[in-house]
Amino acid sequence: MLVQVEAVWWGPDGAATVRTRSGVGSAVARWCGDPTEAGCEHHVEWSVEEDVVWGGNTRPAADPAPMVGEDGDRTTFRGRLSLTGDGGAVLEVADAQILFDLADPPPPVTVKETWVEISVERNKVSLFPYLL
Repeated sequence: MLVQVEAVWWGPDGAATVRTRSGVGSAVARWCGDPTEAGCEHHVEWSVEEDVVWGGNTRPAADPAPMVGEDGDRTTFRGRLSLTGDGGAVLEVADAQILFDLADPPPPVTVKETWVEISVERNKVSLFPYLL
């Protein structure tokens, strides 16, 4: 996903945090690239260190459109969910694919390839820039 890095700051642990904006929304995340690159566009990979908990942090989406957004100290991703069959899932958000593990009990099989929203703690979301 292509994002614009709008601001960067350092947390108490010394890690860089950035505010990003993309064609599907904006969010704050831990930055795993060069912290001096604020104000630049980057292709990024999203990494989320939280499992899909059906009925907990994951629910069917009312709007079938990709989205990245914020709600307080949480980041919300909206996209198509695919179950991998090996205890994992892939959420497709625009042109990004975000890998998740599934918590027990897993989502019902009928959820496969449907639109969902996953809300996770903001401090569990990281961005890794890469070059095409």
